[in-house]
Amino acid sequence: MRIAQVAPLFECVPPVAYGGTERVVAYLTDALVELGHDVTLFASGDSHTKAKLVAASDRSLRLNESCRDQMAPQVLQLELLSRCAHRFDVIHFHTGFLHLPLVRHLQAPSVTTMHGRLDLPELVPLMGAFADAPFVSISDHQRRPFPTLDWCATVYHGLPPRLLPFRERPGDYVAFVGRISPEKRVDRAIEIAGRAGLELRVAAKIDAVDREYFAREIEPLMRQPHVRYLGEIGETEKAALLGGAQALLFPIDWPEPFGMVVIEALSCGTPVLAWPGGSVPEILEPGVNGWIVDSIDDAVAALAHVAAIDRAACRASFDRRFTAERMARDYLSVYKRLRDASRGRLEARTA
Repeated sequence: MRIAQVAPLFECVPPVAYGGTERVVAYLTDALVELGHDVTLFASGDSHTKAKLVAASDRSLRLNESCRDQMAPQVLQLELLSRCAHRFDVIHFHTGFLHLPLVRHLQAPSVTTMHGRLDLPELVPLMGAFADAPFVSISDHQRRPFPTLDWCATVYHGLPPRLLPFRERPGDYVAFVGRISPEKRVDRAIEIAGRAGLELRVAAKIDAVDREYFAREIEPLMRQPHVRYLGEIGETEKAALLGGAQALLFPIDWPEPFGMVVIEALSCGTPVLAWPGGSVPEILEPGVNGWIVDSIDDAVAALAHVAAIDRAACRASFDRRFTAERMARDYLSVYKRLRDASRGRLEARTA
């Protein structure tokens, strides 16, 4: 198939450090190419891909201080796509909502994967206006606020199986990986590790909007002797950090649409201790690849039995459900249905 992947421009594909959506786009795009498909990636110019690259900006936007109007390259990206849309069997958007007014006018069928939370009141009129647009959810829980939208499928994220290798014997610490923000609850992770008598290694970015929260609420907690803050890390460092952890702490306080770091940990064979927000019950199998708890006390008690979780079983759950090839094949099923339906409508009009 001839497939266009349209990525956000905020991070390169794949990101150098943090960036969940762009990372998923990278793994999906390369897996589709490896399966023999003709893929074009619309992304920032500093991206690295096995597909053809069309860039609307030389660099990713988040760290590009010379770009003062970030909307300009995003609109240009949509214009570049619209000029060649007729060349594709399907166009796959990962760009949130910005492109939605365009999809009815493109000369190719399209689908949008929603990567963020949907339980916001301001989305009600917007999603109602585009109720006929095809969407993919990244968990069944994510789609609950809009159950009547045109959901083509739920497709869980996947990773290349060699990216984060299995490690049988962990170190003597637990890990927190992601963003430092109120909903991610690194404060819970700090308390859990401290009460369990374990070192906590924190690898996380701090967005500008969360810097005040970090300075007020989290930075004082970071001064405790059992906490090591590593900042943002890349893939090599992440493999070492997650593989060496006794467990990943994922004490979220929001409806997490997926939770990429959960399957990254499972790839390493590392069990996950998580609160039951959003997609977590769809990903974790309690007692097999981690635990689902809803209190600090329960989390500390679970960590006391971390050795009872078979790390090989954690990796097996990843291999069974969360590889990039499985993700690509699931999306191909969606693409083929959209292509065939579009062809059927065209034939009906010309009959």
